[in-house]
Amino acid sequence: MAHELNGRERLPKWMKMKMPKGESYSKVKNLVNKHGLHTICTSGNCPNIGECWNRGTATFMILGNICTRKCKFCAVPNGMPLAPDLEEPKKLAESVRIMGVKHCVITSVDRDDLEDQGAGIWAETIREVKRVNPETKIEVLIPDFRGKMELVQQVIDAGPDVISHNLETTEERTPFIRFAAKYRRSLDVIKYVADNFGRAKSGIMLGLGETHEDVLKTMDDLLEAGCKVMTIGQYLAPTTKHMPVVEYIEPEKFVEYRNIGIRKGFKFVESSPLVRSSYRAEEHVKA
Repeated sequence: MAHELNGRERLPKWMKMKMPKGESYSKVKNLVNKHGLHTICTSGNCPNIGECWNRGTATFMILGNICTRKCKFCAVPNGMPLAPDLEEPKKLAESVRIMGVKHCVITSVDRDDLEDQGAGIWAETIREVKRVNPETKIEVLIPDFRGKMELVQQVIDAGPDVISHNLETTEERTPFIRFAAKYRRSLDVIKYVADNFGRAKSGIMLGLGETHEDVLKTMDDLLEAGCKVMTIGQYLAPTTKHMPVVEYIEPEKFVEYRNIGIRKGFKFVESSPLVRSSYRAEEHVKA
């Protein structure tokens, strides 16, 4: 079942977010404020920030905050980015150390303006975080690098613990939601990671007009590509200028998708309205 929108309707009750709290959350929050650290958890207003920070997980974004693409679901500004900060790997590694992060998730904007799509900074960041924080697990949520697998290989060679690349939506909805990205190209990236690294993860959002059959086909496509961990969450429009929510999917449907995914062969399927890519990421490394 779905919760249909009528234009002025408020969020359904199951989308209400809990106030973050907890001793570890407060400690991390104070460190972030004191040192001026940047996390997607805060800038993205993630609904799971309290739970994740209490579990020792945090998500960081590298290569600036201006993306060369303009996807209709994403709030990151687009345009011509600044030159990469060559000191960023060291700065991020130190941020992870200060915060005491146990599971570090790293993502980035798309850098189609760079010859290597930012892969060099990606690799150096992973190596530096590992050097400074040898006990910290590292999960990377990478862009598609325009399908250049030699750039994906640079990330693999740096030695993260989990590599994720999101499909974001179903094949039918991709041309309406994603800018420059291609569904099949993303699957190729996921397959390359699965074949050459072994731990591939991906995620999609619901509520963008996809059908039940579309979601099941996406699951099958991911499994065929070798993906074993999948996240499914509810899409929320960042602003009125972004792609509007077509429908709010009820929690029971997310449970159904999780059960279907496990039966199909996924090791983990995180599926609920407030799930985001890095939710319970520390558990996925076990897959």
